[in-house]
Amino acid sequence: MNDSKESQKGHLHPITHIIRQTESIFRELGFSMAVGPEVESEHYNFDALNIPAHHPARDMWDTFWLKPENSKKLLRTHTSPVQVRYAESHKPPIRIIVPGKTFRHEATDATHEAQFFQLEGLMIEEDVSLANLKYVLEYYFERLFGTKTSVRFRPSFFPFVEPGVEIDMSCFKCEGKGCSTCKQTGFIEIMGAGMVHPKVLTAMGIDPRIYKGFAFGGGIDRFAMLKYGVEDVRDFYKADLRFINQF
Repeated sequence: MNDSKESQKGHLHPITHIIRQTESIFRELGFSMAVGPEVESEHYNFDALNIPAHHPARDMWDTFWLKPENSKKLLRTHTSPVQVRYAESHKPPIRIIVPGKTFRHEATDATHEAQFFQLEGLMIEEDVSLANLKYVLEYYFERLFGTKTSVRFRPSFFPFVEPGVEIDMSCFKCEGKGCSTCKQTGFIEIMGAGMVHPKVLTAMGIDPRIYKGFAFGGGIDRFAMLKYGVEDVRDFYKADLRFINQF
């Protein structure tokens, strides 16, 4: 029987839009996309990333451990385990991005969720530096946000990189002049990154005396909030069509 009403077509979720745009942009730079399991082992989520048992850095991640406790299984707290898994079966040069869902046991509010999508990036070759990282991220942000963008580094600590840096990008709305989006600073704190720690390269089966690499990680949900002007990250997960249909 024919329906007299015109059928409504579905469309992509805003986070899916960001992931697909991201994949397309990085493909232009020679990166491929990798995936991995959301239920992860302690080895890949922590140990192989230079975060051994009882290391204080483990407190940086509020982990969902799965029963039985002696199984040492968990919901991955970041997409970094995919780096190690990928490198175990691929030799350098390596250029990958890893978009995927991650989980952390924390209270939810307008900027935090217990589940969220993260973007991981990894590049390993014989001659890689922070200068390469800066170029790659500036290219990505300019394409994603559609405006000229500059990136700055601030020293920081992450156990799987050395040195580690926080990444700020110039505000795409005010072009660095200062506005409500960047809190009048001209820059937006956007992700963490650094040069892959030699111990992590070794865990990957890669000789750190020959190869170097950079890695970065940021929240895809946050990219979507900035790009689309969304004030509450929880709106992405309410399945409210009045919200979703805006995109």
